[in-house]
Amino acid sequence: MKKTIKLNKVTKQLPKHLHKFIVKQPYKEYTPQNQAVWRYVMRTNIDFLSKVAHHSYINGLKQTGISVNEIPKMEGMNRILKEIGWAAVSVDGFIPPNAFMEFQAYNVLVIASDIRTIDHIKYTPAPDIIHEAAGHAPIIANPEYAEYLRRFGEIGSKAISSAKDYEMYEAIRLLSILKENPNATKQEIEDAQQKVETLQKNMGTPSEMAQIRNLHWWTVEYGLIGDLKNPKIYGAGLLSSIGESKWCLTNQVKKIPYTIAAAKQNFDITQPQPQLFVTPDFAHLSLVLEEFANTMALRTGGLEGVQKLIASKNIGTIELSTGIQISGVFTNVITSENNKPVYIQTTGPTALARRDKELIGHGVNYHSEGFGSPIGKLKGINLAIEDMSPKDLEIYGIYEGKKTTLLFEGNIKVEGEVITGKRDLQGKILLISFKNCTVTHNETILFHPNWGVYDMAVGKEIVSAFAGPASVKSFKNLGKVSTHNTQKISYSAKELELHTLYKKVADLRESNTKDIETLTQILKTLKTSFPEDWLLPLEIYELVADLKTPLKETVQNHLEELKQNNSFTELIENGIKLIS
Repeated sequence: MKKTIKLNKVTKQLPKHLHKFIVKQPYKEYTPQNQAVWRYVMRTNIDFLSKVAHHSYINGLKQTGISVNEIPKMEGMNRILKEIGWAAVSVDGFIPPNAFMEFQAYNVLVIASDIRTIDHIKYTPAPDIIHEAAGHAPIIANPEYAEYLRRFGEIGSKAISSAKDYEMYEAIRLLSILKENPNATKQEIEDAQQKVETLQKNMGTPSEMAQIRNLHWWTVEYGLIGDLKNPKIYGAGLLSSIGESKWCLTNQVKKIPYTIAAAKQNFDITQPQPQLFVTPDFAHLSLVLEEFANTMALRTGGLEGVQKLIASKNIGTIELSTGIQISGVFTNVITSENNKPVYIQTTGPTALARRDKELIGHGVNYHSEGFGSPIGKLKGINLAIEDMSPKDLEIYGIYEGKKTTLLFEGNIKVEGEVITGKRDLQGKILLISFKNCTVTHNETILFHPNWGVYDMAVGKEIVSAFAGPASVKSFKNLGKVSTHNTQKISYSAKELELHTLYKKVADLRESNTKDIETLTQILKTLKTSFPEDWLLPLEIYELVADLKTPLKETVQNHLEELKQNNSFTELIENGIKLIS
């Protein structure tokens, strides 16, 4: 699919590295049968959900420009969404969790461009436009929920992944693509399923990203709200699934009060959920989110935060107590005898920043081979460098032109001539640069004079650690687009003939024409050439249900015969109920 983005006042704020995930909505590729699937699901869901969904849902459909009769166009949705401060972009199926959350942080709704096939009309394992547009969009019209979603994206995009998380993302993406593709072989699906199951058994301790994805799943995707015994639906996965929206409210699905414990509850994206969590109101969602955020390295920092970044093998950031931020791929941390981090190292391109803005002259081109710095206080001196006044710095030999030796706790020694330093607006020193500098830990050389200027970050402790760079402008090509693209369905000549019949019926409905002769011929073709298609006979029945014509009885009898197939029984009965 050709990638494109039409910027509006919301999407203009998106950092450029997110643009690579945006695709042009393939509106012309939606078949007449796709349009019929959309219409059937929307009409069926609205009829049922008007009674069981959170009250924001029905109003939200109108406020966000969701049409019942046709698949929405991104341009049309955006014209309306901008009124509530949001926007929508089209993407190809699942995108990496950090990227997905980052879009949310910018008030941008990510909408999968494909639509489920008729074989998965009740539930699809892959994200699709019914799920995203008809499920997510209506609820964001509620201001309190919209702010929760934005805040979730802001915090979630900082969650640290494990190295295995991306592998799991790719495996689940491939499985969902294959399950939704009617041309996929049974063996392909079985192999993909096996890989997911193998990975699930060997993920180790759940990462921050795995846990916050659980919270996202049990709220944004599959959340219930209100009274535990009689809850309402607000989760997009439920709002967009004919089958699960009904089944989830039965006693067969366990209802659990929503707490931070949901972060430990895993899910299987390819199966209906055996239990769901109920929040008393939208405000409670934000309380639990903040409770979880307080456990993240984003807010706790320390040795554990650096260790999480090292294990992730991806670009991450630590922030020191002075406010200086170091972004790169962390590969080593040296600890003291009392298990405190005393030296950190990155490998490869690294950038320094403060308040998420890159320090001038300290981008990835300058720190192209990595960065290392001591952390903590000088040995035997209670006053940390960051707290020293200019006079204190002079006393301890830390001033321009002075050749000095700094011995830090944990036996990190910095020996060299001070060149200069960088301070913030309040005068706090952030960085000290040395020439002819040697840095050692006991007998290990950490920096050699031949390597050039040594830049030492100043900070007595790590106050924060999070995924991604501090400044989004520091690194190019952030994020990785999957190599597993959604597979375009190849239609046979016979299937294309069926789509033509769907188009004829849709044209008659839209023009309010009751052409009995044409409809009779279409039904005859269906019975002989497409005996298992149940949706188009329903659309024909809708056109003649209030007419006195033999065709009405003929199509009714055909639908009764189709109902003998258990896969169609409930679908047809729901359709007839709507028409009646």
